[in-house]
Formats: sequence, C-alpha cells, structure tokens
Amino acid sequence: MLDPKLKTLICTAEQKSFTSAAKLLSLTQPAVSHHIRLLEEELGVKIFARNKNELILTPEGEIVLRGARRMNAICERIYSELSDKTHCLTRLRVGITHTAESNLMTEVLARYSQSVEHMTIKIITDTINNLYAMLENYELDLAITDGKPVGRELRSLLLDTDYLVCVMSNENQLASREMVTLGELKKQKMILRLPTSATRILFESQLDGIGESTADFDILLEVDSVAAIKDLIRKNLGVSILARSACMDELSKGKLTALPIENLSMVRETNLVYHDDFGHEEILKSIMKVYRETARAYTRTYM
Repeated sequence: MLDPKLKTLICTAEQKSFTSAAKLLSLTQPAVSHHIRLLEEELGVKIFARNKNELILTPEGEIVLRGARRMNAICERIYSELSDKTHCLTRLRVGITHTAESNLMTEVLARYSQSVEHMTIKIITDTINNLYAMLENYELDLAITDGKPVGRELRSLLLDTDYLVCVMSNENQLASREMVTLGELKKQKMILRLPTSATRILFESQLDGIGESTADFDILLEVDSVAAIKDLIRKNLGVSILARSACMDELSKGKLTALPIENLSMVRETNLVYHDDFGHEEILKSIMKVYRETARAYTRTYM
C-alpha cells in the first residue's frame, strides 16, 4: 500500500547509504538512487546531502521522512487491524517512560493482556518527547507518561498522582531524618536522571521557582535508567531525586529510604495518552480499571 519510493527513503535514511539500503531492500544501488531522485523531483526539494562517506538528511528531507514514517505506520496499522479482525487477535503498542517502567505499570499491562483473549502488547520505553512523537506518527497506540502533552493533537486520561522524593541508601547519615533540606542535599553526591527526563525537568523547575539551580549541587552522574540509579543508591554511592512510585518495591521491603525535600512540592501526574482519533474507548477504560485494581492490591500488600 505504501509507495515503494517512501519505503526506500525510510531505509536509506536509517542506513545513511544507498548501497546498504539496496542490500536490505533487495534492490540495485542505481534503483535506490532512482527512487530518491524521483521523490526529489516530485516534491521539488533535495532530500539528502553527502557528508564524507555517509548521507545526511537536509532540513526538507527531515520533513519528508517524518511524513513517510507516519504514512508507513498508518499502513502497518491498517494491515494489523485487518489481520486482527480476521484472526480474532488484538495488538497494542504502548510507550512508557523509564520511570513508568520501574513502577507497577508493566504489571498493569501484563494483567490487562491476560484479561483479554489473544491480546498481545508491545511495550516501547523511551523519553517522553519521543513517545509523543511516536504517538503523533501513529507508531504507538497509547503512552504512559509523567504529565500531560501540551500543544499537541493528543488526549490524556489521569491514571494517578505521584510525587518526587529524595531517595538514599539506608546507610546514609540522613536516612533517619523526617525530611532533607536543600542545604543538606547540596552536600550529597547526586545521581540524577538525564536533563530531558520529566523527573529532572520537574525537579529543576521547582528549584528555579525558589531561586535555586542544579548547578549548585554536586552531581556525580546523570543516568537514564531508573533501575541503574536505584542500584547505585543501594550501594550508597549517592542520592537521587526519583518518583516515589518508581521505588515502591524497594521502600516496602526496607531496601531504600525516601524523604521529602523542604520547600519543594514536586507533585506530578501519571497519564494515559492517546491520539485524538484513537477509537477504542473500551481499551482505555479497561486499562484504567486494571490500574486501579492493581494499585489497591499493591497498597494492601505492602503498605
């Protein structure tokens, strides 16, 4: 269904080489070059430029590639839905942030998948902005994110509220306290999420609101993986700012300590995000129901 020239464009952009794309597409190198040239003539733009030994997209090429990927995702979704209809199967592509990956969200999706006959869920973990982009390009059906999408053609439903805390080893000298002050935090080695993460953005915005900055803190490491950060904290190599929900298992088993930070109120939302033309309201309701049931069971067990 998708124009073969667009498939050639997507593959060439990923490989950054006509020759490599030709091998993957089972085409000759001249055929790949011809496809790209035809696209450039049709659209009146130059799609690729050469940088040393590899191809790079021009600004116009970036626009064309985004459109091609969106059309490809839509075509794949059509084939998938037709296949589901024929074989009574259901496939769902769900994006989650690294924080959601570390809390009960993956369990919720597993329980939901078990509750629906022949349900298959593919989970993609990425940054919040990349997940929004994949939703807009129809590469995802749903996403679980920290906060709401702003200025995008996306909708959201509130799953839960959460808050950020200072997480530390039980061996840390502050672990017996009821809270930690900013002054005390500045004396600690800190292991933080990347600047692009929703957790880091919320922490920095709260600091900015009271005239503070992460530049005043002793940041030892910046790590994308929440699991890796928790492992480093357990070894007392530093403290971190994480969502409390991402540490529930460790906190309930007494493996870590979490304290509020004086003068910072870092409350945030966990939302179920979807495209404005997502037409399966029953799926949204079912996932929210399973989430509430799982959260209640977790609270009764560990709290």
